[in-house]
Amino acid sequence: MTTKVSYLWAAPEINPLNRKARSIPIFNIRDVYGRVFFSSWFGFMVAFWAWYTFPPLITHVIKADLGLTSVEVANSNIVSLTATLLVRYLAGPLCDQFGPRYVFAGILLLGSIPLGLAPLVHDATSLYVSRFFIGILGGSFVPCLVWCTGFFDKNVVGSANAIAGGWGNAGGGITYFIMPAVFDSFKGRGYGDGTAWRLTFIVPLIVVIATAVFMLVLCPDTPTGKWSERLLHAEQNLVLEGITRPASATADIPGDISAGHVPSISKCSDSELEKKTKDHPMYDHEAITSQGQVVEIAQDEVIEKPTFTSLLVILASPQTIFHIITYLCSFGGELAINSILSAYYLKNSPRTSPASAANVAAIFGFLNFVTRPLGGFVSDYLYKVTGRSLWAKKIWIVVCGVLAGAFLITIGMLDPHELPVLLGLVSLMAVFLEAGNGSNFGLVPHVHPQANGVLSGITGAAGNLGGVVFSIVFRFVDNGTNYAKAFWVIGVITILLNLALCWVAPVPPGQIGGR
Repeated sequence: MTTKVSYLWAAPEINPLNRKARSIPIFNIRDVYGRVFFSSWFGFMVAFWAWYTFPPLITHVIKADLGLTSVEVANSNIVSLTATLLVRYLAGPLCDQFGPRYVFAGILLLGSIPLGLAPLVHDATSLYVSRFFIGILGGSFVPCLVWCTGFFDKNVVGSANAIAGGWGNAGGGITYFIMPAVFDSFKGRGYGDGTAWRLTFIVPLIVVIATAVFMLVLCPDTPTGKWSERLLHAEQNLVLEGITRPASATADIPGDISAGHVPSISKCSDSELEKKTKDHPMYDHEAITSQGQVVEIAQDEVIEKPTFTSLLVILASPQTIFHIITYLCSFGGELAINSILSAYYLKNSPRTSPASAANVAAIFGFLNFVTRPLGGFVSDYLYKVTGRSLWAKKIWIVVCGVLAGAFLITIGMLDPHELPVLLGLVSLMAVFLEAGNGSNFGLVPHVHPQANGVLSGITGAAGNLGGVVFSIVFRFVDNGTNYAKAFWVIGVITILLNLALCWVAPVPPGQIGGR
């Protein structure tokens, strides 16, 4: 499939079997695929912005107003990640049970409650409680990517997930501009510091609620309609293409089309099937090649209702563990670094003003606009040029992780005190660290495809676990004062974990679908 600029706004080609788009209409929100894509990335971006409302103001304004110590500020950074870890883990099975749209909107609306109550913070304890519950918003990452995976086909799903995740992550950079700007605006109207920083929370609160309502009113669950009817539509697609199943093959679990149901599903030959699909008005010659591929898509695209046993099987899979430890390093490192970067710049360049340090630190988050999508683009490109090899996608994940670790070690060893040099090294490190996030979720949709929400939730939660672990490293290395040494330690951990399971096959042996 060739790449055309018009794909950015034109109505996409549709795979007739699963109704997924084979291009991403980024600038066309009138189209249902473009509208869902916009809701996915924008919803995650405002959630990330709201999740990180405290860091841009906490180092000086909030810290001084509440009389906090540096240790209490560092502890609040760790607390803010713990709720997100729990919500991301729960969000995966909930997405498979109820659909990602309702889970996404529910997280935004639930997270808006502690966001609206944040101005009541008055001491360290209330700050911990507030940041813990605002962390609910960080769980929106899971339904964001599960929703994208449900609307975009395998040839572009890596890019779709990477763009949505990358532009969403950029909320961590946007907050460093918006929150100080809103604070200064209220200060200019005559409010004192204590009142002005509390009023700034009104802005993200309104945007978060409006975004959730937009999703619920104007977006569908799946390309075929309601989430509860996804199995019915999968069956209809098989019948449309001349493939039938006996009554005894009806799934016991909603959404379950298992391998055991396949042998007697059709007497139609591949050549007959190809003729039938070519006559279909939505035929896409790249999407459909044989009856075997029709069966694969039917088995692949329908999400199973999660059970305790299936959760254990997926969690114990070496492929799942690979995604856990690699995303723990990439996204976990990003979260932890994002929390301390402004303070690190101020420490190594004391002539820099706090406002300037915050603006420079925002670059790290803003790079997600390019770097995370880059990880997904490269993943999809390698998948295409290597003849749909999932090993290519996996190797790219490991390469990103090892190079990110190497740059982290370099920063820690050199510990530059010239801001341009330090900024340059951090930016180079960010390219591979953040591309690693995108490349990871370029492969995730291929692994355990009938439990995409579960795997996405587990992997996303691992990212937050990494954020907690690496924040603890920053907190306790030389009592939270030696950022350079912490960078070095995190770099070593990142390289070792990325290499630990690099030899494991990208998907479980015998897996049906996903390739």
